[in-house]
Amino acid sequence: MTWEEFDVEVVVAELLDGGGAIRFPGLFTRDQVDRARTIIEAKTGDDTFTGSHFNQADDDALLQRRVWNLFAHGEVFSEIVAHPVVVDAMRTFLGSDFIVGSYCASRTMPGFGGQEPHIDYPYWDFHRAHSFPTRMNSTFPLNAQGVVVIDPFTVESGATAYRPGSAAELKYPDADDRFFDDYQQMLGEPGDLILFYGLTWHCAMPNRSDHGRIGLLIEFLPKFVTPIEDMLTDLPPGFLHNADPIVRQMLGERYPWPSQPPHPPFVDAEI
Repeated sequence: MTWEEFDVEVVVAELLDGGGAIRFPGLFTRDQVDRARTIIEAKTGDDTFTGSHFNQADDDALLQRRVWNLFAHGEVFSEIVAHPVVVDAMRTFLGSDFIVGSYCASRTMPGFGGQEPHIDYPYWDFHRAHSFPTRMNSTFPLNAQGVVVIDPFTVESGATAYRPGSAAELKYPDADDRFFDDYQQMLGEPGDLILFYGLTWHCAMPNRSDHGRIGLLIEFLPKFVTPIEDMLTDLPPGFLHNADPIVRQMLGERYPWPSQPPHPPFVDAEI
């Protein structure tokens, strides 16, 4: 779907009732892509990268390099996440006060072996279904994912694989589902945006190319779901004061709970 063809109702229908993913080609400018790539490459180069990815082995972390809390790493990342297509789609899909639960860059390096099929937070441990509320189902979305393509997403570089239509049922994929018998890949060019429902079964594929592959990964949540990342702590001084109002909303400024008594009343003031 192009920006000119953008229709929020079509987007919502595709995410909830269709294949579960939609691509917007060339949504971001070459300048934005180049600025983002320069920052991420500098922070994930062989001589600078010291990060780790959850509890994976060190070798795995070096092949899937993450830069967390992109709000804190350059104005271009706020520009990207505040694009009107992103904002309008998420307001309709997750509510007008939606937030960002995580905003990171993933750079998979040559030799990266890929991931197991999974679904995303807050569903990512639904293999423990007993820990979730009864009658929870897929018709009430608690997540959307955005992928901004910085380097080409190709079959060879390990573009994200997904099972179209798998979000129709709230279920964690397992070996019996034979994910790799019937999947597609989220192919894209630099500047593309891919939106998908976090219940759609998906995984990064092995990087069999001779170069790294960078994508910006944005997790969107309803206002009442706890974010994964504590993004406020590491923001530069004065960031919130100078930020666009929609960015402040994405960082949870419009939803003041939990709070200390007396709890503040909520006064709705549209941004």
